[in-house]
Amino acid sequence: MTRRLIFTADDFGMSLEVNEAVEEAHRNGVLTCASLVVAGAAVDDAVARAKRLPGLGVGLHLTLYGAPAMHRGTASPIAPDGVNLGESPVATGAAIMLRPTVRAAARAEIAAQFEAYRRTGLALGHLDGHWHCHQHPAVLAMAIELGVPLGLRAVRIPYEPLALARAGGSGALTRLAHVATHWPLAATMRRQARRAGLAANDSFFGKNDAGFVTIEQLLALVETLPSGVTEVGLHPSTRNWSGPHAPPPHWRPERELSALTDPRLAKAIAARGIGLCRWADLA
Repeated sequence: MTRRLIFTADDFGMSLEVNEAVEEAHRNGVLTCASLVVAGAAVDDAVARAKRLPGLGVGLHLTLYGAPAMHRGTASPIAPDGVNLGESPVATGAAIMLRPTVRAAARAEIAAQFEAYRRTGLALGHLDGHWHCHQHPAVLAMAIELGVPLGLRAVRIPYEPLALARAGGSGALTRLAHVATHWPLAATMRRQARRAGLAANDSFFGKNDAGFVTIEQLLALVETLPSGVTEVGLHPSTRNWSGPHAPPPHWRPERELSALTDPRLAKAIAARGIGLCRWADLA
């Protein structure tokens, strides 16, 4: 098998700082894709940039924990103020499974986000999730049902195998815990994607070190890249921004932008015969 890399920037549309980083990393670096937050504060700017970057693959960054696409202020069985579906992935995930009203609210929100994406006029290259919420089997099932008719053809499986996790900076226990707890979720996601005829990545990098991936880590990843398609999920930004959906204070998104545009990375990828691709190239 050949080795291919997808570099995806999450949170596209969340802020101007993210949007600026996406454009710079695509024009002057190795970034191939971006995941759009359709209710982000800078979504209009993101869509405009995407339309002048025809080589950038764009998909939906499904967001259930904040920044909803539905009208704020409407009643919700999860959050009466309608602002979001809750801030705890565990609690919200359990509620989706156990409470039909919550599941219905989540489906309505997912439908609203796909409809908002459709209205942008951008091709729907892939699906992934804020805080990887699309790992939830019921959420992914609803997203597939609603997204495939709109052109959805690929989905991220955010599973970082131990061989790739070693390239990161997280501790051994963190890496082992991820492998043990997320393998069943990844297996279920693969079955769901396969039944729906969706393309998916074979490996993923950037989950355990989200927000502070360095050029040294990416160079190490390239050295040991397995066969198949590996997605690197990053959160580049020109700087941290403020607001209700700002990144954690310990993140260093400007460092991830620097890594994506470092000429050593492009050189290392080319030297090893690794192909850069977009999600749309897999479908």
